[in-house]
Amino acid sequence: MVLNNIIVLSKGKKMTQNENLKEILDIQKKAHLRDGPISAEKRIEWINKLISTLIKHQDQIAEVISEDFNHRSNVGSMLTDVSSSITSLKLAKKNIKKWMKSEKRKVSPAILGLLGAKLRIEYQPLGTVGVISPWNFPVTLTFGPLGSIFAAGNRVMIKPSEFTPRTSDLMKKMFEESFSSEEVAVVTGGPEVGADFSSLPFDHLLFTGATSVARHVMKAASDNLVPVTLELGGKSPVIISESSDIEISSKRVIAGKTMNAGQICLAPDYVFLPKNKLQDFIDCSKNAVSKMFPSIKDNEDYTSIINEKHYARLNNYINEAKNKGYEVIEVNPSEEDFEQQEHYKIPPTFIVNPGEELSVMKEEIFGPILPLKTYENFDETIDYINNKDRPLGLYYFGDDENELNNVLQNTTSGGVTVNDVIFHVAQDNAPFGGVGPSGMGSYHGIEGFRNFSHAKTIFTQTKLDNLIDVFRPPYGKKAEKAIKSQIQP
Repeated sequence: MVLNNIIVLSKGKKMTQNENLKEILDIQKKAHLRDGPISAEKRIEWINKLISTLIKHQDQIAEVISEDFNHRSNVGSMLTDVSSSITSLKLAKKNIKKWMKSEKRKVSPAILGLLGAKLRIEYQPLGTVGVISPWNFPVTLTFGPLGSIFAAGNRVMIKPSEFTPRTSDLMKKMFEESFSSEEVAVVTGGPEVGADFSSLPFDHLLFTGATSVARHVMKAASDNLVPVTLELGGKSPVIISESSDIEISSKRVIAGKTMNAGQICLAPDYVFLPKNKLQDFIDCSKNAVSKMFPSIKDNEDYTSIINEKHYARLNNYINEAKNKGYEVIEVNPSEEDFEQQEHYKIPPTFIVNPGEELSVMKEEIFGPILPLKTYENFDETIDYINNKDRPLGLYYFGDDENELNNVLQNTTSGGVTVNDVIFHVAQDNAPFGGVGPSGMGSYHGIEGFRNFSHAKTIFTQTKLDNLIDVFRPPYGKKAEKAIKSQIQP
């Protein structure tokens, strides 16, 4: 069903966009009540359909993403959007039956358990989950969470990004080929559609995107008390230890920073390194860029910035640093002219010891710009990180166990990768999510299944009614004795 900002027809009458969205949700909720809990076999069937449609449309996916980006590597899209989605879905499929099993718990007080009382937890589908997915990895950040959502037995409504319209239209086609609107519905459109979508009375809402937008989404969801999972971002720091191998560390940081041209919520946002290793890091990073991207402007493997607006924003960061006298290093192996190009490509750019007044140090970068900050005392890094918003990712490079433990114990972030960047998000058997301003809730693994389920407590009382009469009026000595037995260390 194609929605627009004016009207659509339903049962012969004109409906507003918001009314139409509500009707789709109502259809799914009625189907949920009609069919009852979805079987493990049906959940597996749904996930198999997702995998099949990804395989069938893999080439189209890479093509339309590249068109939406004005250029993105087809191989890169196969890796980050097709392959990674399938990996997540396969893990969920493999574990559905195990995750669905009820959990036995110990009864309180323990004496009731001895007398035949029972306690268990059943994981129940919520109903319909709303998914608002972003533009930077439009397929994997739509399909990946569906492993958790479908494993939990839910239906889904999806609002993909308007910044990648061709990809959104293709995904809509893919879902409509494989699912009924009672199971999956995709609605496309701009911010107005997104605002109406956020205000629907879903059973849960997953939003992936910018923190600024998340505030509006969460506020809209709160009107219906809809629980939310927010996957956001922030300024993910890198700490380079004195004990690190600079050549390996720089190569891995650069590989992460240039992936998707830095347009990743988990991209390293700034690097802390010992003052005496600054030049080595810069030199090794230049070598790493030259090996991966001997040229950049027409390189098939180097991604364009998504649009002119973000291209201008990133160039403003660079120009602001230059105008204020900070050292800016453009890594341009073939010395190409980026003023004249058909894409929106920006070469990897370092800003050395930038001041805190710069926009690049205040805002999430989301591009191939990397501030480098030097330190003399390792504790400076932890103090700095703790004075900022809690990031989605944190990265430590080194072999000093005491330093690493110090970082892990005294900082808080959504996740950590040691001796690399970003890789913790690829661990499908562990939860992925943020903390504080970088997000709330998580998916992947059993935690994702539980996030999109209702954990229902089921207590079955003992049949020995006379033995629990002691806890009913009129209270006597036995009640007092039983209660006092519980009130002790």
